Amino acid sequence: MEYALRLLGGRACSTGELRQKLRRKAENPDDIEGVVARLKELGYLNDKRFADAYATARLENQGFGKMRVLRDLRQRRVAPGVAEQAVQHVFEDTDEIKLIEEFLRRKFPRDDLARTLADEKKLAAAYRRLRYAGFGAGNSIRVLKRYAAKAEELEESD
Repeated sequence: MEYALRLLGGRACSTGELRQKLRRKAENPDDIEGVVARLKELGYLNDKRFADAYATARLENQGFGKMRVLRDLRQRRVAPGVAEQAVQHVFEDTDEIKLIEEFLRRKFPRDDLARTLADEKKLAAAYRRLRYAGFGAGNSIRVLKRYAAKAEELEESD
């Protein structure tokens, strides 16, 4: 229990992450479920609250898209249903087009986007970067079309 509290004091964890870390450290694996149950009972461990806070932070601090946040939550061992619900809730009033434009401005701060994205390799790299950041293909291409004449070719490669 002491180790689990120390872990949670360092940074928030999902139930799955905490179980995994406890398995590596526990002398008696049978104690893990009791510790997890007690932490939930005390309110120190709540996957819904964790997923909401994590999704909000990823949106507000890094400006990532839905799919990236969902993928990250799954990697953090949050149940798929809880992760999807949290992402839907956090992103419900978010304009993905605006988010993509802000993301591009952050990633190409000093560059003139039209000039930069005129280069096919840089255009493809920007598209890959948007997809990796969790933005949808359709909206990514819509935004890139504003800056690059050859953006339509990206649809064929996706």
